[in-house]
Parts: sequence; structure tokens; C-alpha cells
Amino acid sequence: MAEPATDALKTTPLHTAHKALGARMAAFSGYDMPIQYEGVLAEHRWTREHAGLFDVSHMGQCRITGEDAVTQFERFVPGDYQALKAGKQKYSLLLNQDGGIMDDLMAGRPDHDGLFVVVNAGNKEADFEYLKNNLEGSAFLMRLDNRALLAIQGPEAAEVMAAHEPVLAEMGFMECARLMLFGCDCFVSRSGYTGEDGYEISVPAEEAERIWNTLLEDARVKPIGLGARDSLRLEAGLPLHGHDIDAFTSPVEAALGFALSKSRREAGNFNGAERVAKEMAEGPSRVRVGLAVKEGAPSREGAEVADADGQVIGKVTSGGPSPTLGRNIAMAYVPARLAALGTELKVIVRGKPAAAEVVAMPFVAQRYYRKPKA
Repeated sequence: MAEPATDALKTTPLHTAHKALGARMAAFSGYDMPIQYEGVLAEHRWTREHAGLFDVSHMGQCRITGEDAVTQFERFVPGDYQALKAGKQKYSLLLNQDGGIMDDLMAGRPDHDGLFVVVNAGNKEADFEYLKNNLEGSAFLMRLDNRALLAIQGPEAAEVMAAHEPVLAEMGFMECARLMLFGCDCFVSRSGYTGEDGYEISVPAEEAERIWNTLLEDARVKPIGLGARDSLRLEAGLPLHGHDIDAFTSPVEAALGFALSKSRREAGNFNGAERVAKEMAEGPSRVRVGLAVKEGAPSREGAEVADADGQVIGKVTSGGPSPTLGRNIAMAYVPARLAALGTELKVIVRGKPAAAEVVAMPFVAQRYYRKPKA
């Protein structure tokens, strides 16, 4: 997770709060971020059992507004946003002309004023520049650099948030709203990247520390660093851009077909549509899979993957021990012919081959809250 330190790290509005809590800080996507407080294992388990509070203010927030906001945005993503009702959001992919994933993102309609979009920290400058330069007609990008972003995740998150605003308990997974919360203007979505139920809350930067501390007054809530965020999203089978997906990876290779709306595939009017259609019809040459590593040390990013005969056929993109399962897991790209569940492979860890098996993702069942159908 951590990167080499530099002299020019940015900070989030919660930097002082993290230091006061004794967080172990490290460089991540150009920011000085909390990696852990008590320890990754304890924080991972707390989030699975209670409610973990994350600072994700390093991520990029923006609005895309104007009469053409949605139709213009759809040129670059394969999701059907014209059919998205107010109060809903959708996961999607910012694609380049070749169908590679420039970034993955969340975009929703918390009100009737275009889209509210959140992109990854490491890509936000490039993403915003790309969109600003390529949006046409009456569509405008407005950066929200004056806002912070908090995520509260875990089985007790809904009860915690409902104590502050009862209407939040009625939200379902991937619903969003703009409302007054904690006495200020907030964008709230019932979503997150841990596989657990929870919320992401965009707040004015100057109010972030007050709101952070208010949430931590609840005994069910503890601060959680990026170390546990990474282990949680790995168990949930969720890709991390720059590691499991990148500008050369297609949505089909990445096993993100759910982000390709049928109506958009049929229309073929988005960046990379030709490649997506070809791979959907013929199958990709490689595919992202989950691996259960049956022996040896944890397999980390960059470890080679071999077939049963020892021939190297791919590399691990994310991997490590699963605190929930008590065994080592990983994600990797392998040839499509070796992607079937149950396929026996090997992961080269510290020069030694370790037995591995292709297994279904998510590794740990996701527990998003979905409203009962009427």
C-alpha cells in the first residue's frame, strides 16, 4: 500500500486528526495518509464486526453539470446514465479510445443538477483534465477540491448513521442524496469499497474534523487506515486501479462485465466499444481470476503464476493473507483457457512454487444492503 516518501506530500483536511490519534502515516497517491492505527488485522476485524471510519478525502470529487452533462459523460463510460434516476448512483469505468481502463469511478445523481462523480486519487488530475478538455456542448466539469470524503463501513454503520439522520436507514445500496447532515451540506451514498454495508459522505473541508470526531464518539466506530481498506477490498474481490486494472486492461479482461450496460453495448457509442464488442463475442485472451494459495508464504503483487507444468502464464496483481478466511488469497491475470473454477495453478513465492486454485470472487461474501422488492 505505502509508497516511498517525498518532500511534497499533500495532506487531507483530517491530517491533524490522524496524527492526534497516533496513526502510522505513509505516502499514498501523493498524500500523507494513515496506514494503520491499532494494526491492520484488528482494524480489518473491527470493520467486519462493527463500523470502521475511513478518510478517503484524497480521492477526486467533481460535478458535471449542464443540459448535456449525462450524454457527454456517456461518451467516456459504458454505463447507462441517461436511465439513472435521481437518487441513484452507478459504478463505471473511464475508458480510453482503445478500451483500456483509465480509471474506475462512482457517478450518481444525488439531485437534478447533473452528476456527482468520485474518481481515484492517483488519477484525478489526469481524469479531470481529460474530461475538461473533451466535454462538448453544454457540459461543464466543476472540481470540488473544497470538500472532504469520509467512508463508514461495517454491519453497524447504518445504525450509527441513522442516529444522526433517520432517513439514511431507508437508503439502499447504490442510492445517493444531497441533504443537510451534521448541520452542513453533504452528498451521501450508501456504498463503499470494502464489501460491507456502509456510506460515503462528502462534506465541506472545513467541517471534516468536527464530523470525524463526532462519529468517533460512538463506541461502535473506530478509525481505520488504508492497510485494512486494502485487505477488505481484496477479500471483496474488488480491483484497485494501477494494480489490478490499468489503461491497457479492458473491462472484459478485468471481469467487470457488470459495468457494461446492455443498451450501451448495443449502441456502441462509447470509447473502446469496438474492443469491448470483440472480446464479448470472441472472449478475451486473458482474464482476472481469484486464487486460493494453498501453501507457503502470502503471494504479493508481481509474483509469477505458472500452470500445472511450471510454465509461467501470468502475474499476481493483488494478494495477501485473508484475515476473515485464515488463508492466503490473490488476484491474477491468466489465459482464458486456465480461468475455469477449480483449475490448479502454481504461484512462485520467494522462488518456490506454491499450489494455488482458481476460485470464485468475492472471496468473502459482500454484505451490501439491498432494499426488499416491492
